[in-house]
Amino acid sequence: MPGFFQRLFRKRKTSPQSNLVDSSTDQPTQPLSKPLAETTAEETPAEKTLRKKAAGDKLLDQSLLKPPQLIVGIGHSAGMQRDHNEDALFALTSNLISDETYLPFGLYIVADGMGGHKHGEIASGIAVRAMASLVIHEVYSPLISPPPTKSSESVQEVMRKGIQAAHLAILKQTPGGGTTLTGVLVLGDQMTIAHVGDSRAYILHPDGRIQVLTRDHSLVKRLVELGQITSAEAAVHPQRNVLYRALGQGEPIDAEIITTPSPKSGYVLLCSDGLWGVVAEQEVFDLVTSAPSPAQACQSLVAAANAAGGPDNITAVLIHLPD
Repeated sequence: MPGFFQRLFRKRKTSPQSNLVDSSTDQPTQPLSKPLAETTAEETPAEKTLRKKAAGDKLLDQSLLKPPQLIVGIGHSAGMQRDHNEDALFALTSNLISDETYLPFGLYIVADGMGGHKHGEIASGIAVRAMASLVIHEVYSPLISPPPTKSSESVQEVMRKGIQAAHLAILKQTPGGGTTLTGVLVLGDQMTIAHVGDSRAYILHPDGRIQVLTRDHSLVKRLVELGQITSAEAAVHPQRNVLYRALGQGEPIDAEIITTPSPKSGYVLLCSDGLWGVVAEQEVFDLVTSAPSPAQACQSLVAAANAAGGPDNITAVLIHLPD
């Protein structure tokens, strides 16, 4: 990845000198006894100039303490018609900030255990653990080690290995279990998605566009792609939940790996079909953009799915990208 570390490890501006200097004498002045924001009739022009400079320096120092951050919320519910939850999720957000480094890192995973298969809820939990463990070991740990290093493999290959590790772990620990898995790794100015099944990843753009990043590995989606049924027919098709690709089901596993620049602003949403199959995309967008925080947005999304009948387990991970 050309320029990988150049993008991640950026020089931060050095803080202004704390000693103020009178430009007329080049000598340090005494600290002002008045609050920075306070002016009085007795303030001399020189004091006024120094106060404004000190106030500006203080604001600059405060801005350096607030670098762009990923802000994340999660939502998780069994729904209204299921007695247990076969969905699982993982969310890790990290920021490493030192004198010469600003390293944002985010790993987010949603898995939906397959109903009708043995131990679906166990399979989804195994999958998110196996995927997260491998990516953290291969990508995250080297980046925060002293000195930082980078994996000998590309991020895309690491994500592919994570999918394979999850698949093999299910086959070993709960034979017969199955799950979808959609994960996104946000690293610097790029994000990489690994996907199997019919959970989804979306970008919600500030201009109102809703972009689906993943492709459903389902029977009805394939029929739509072949032109045999319409999208409206797919939404009510009796086999709409039948997958032709899932972890723990058959060998080998063929994962979809997508790398794309991270949007400059907006949201990334990962969710199971208990959300996207029940709540319309426009309502999802309205709930997310009107909420005061990603955490509250996810609670609103779960509530909307349950208000619509909650026919399936519901999981959402919402990442607010910095402007």
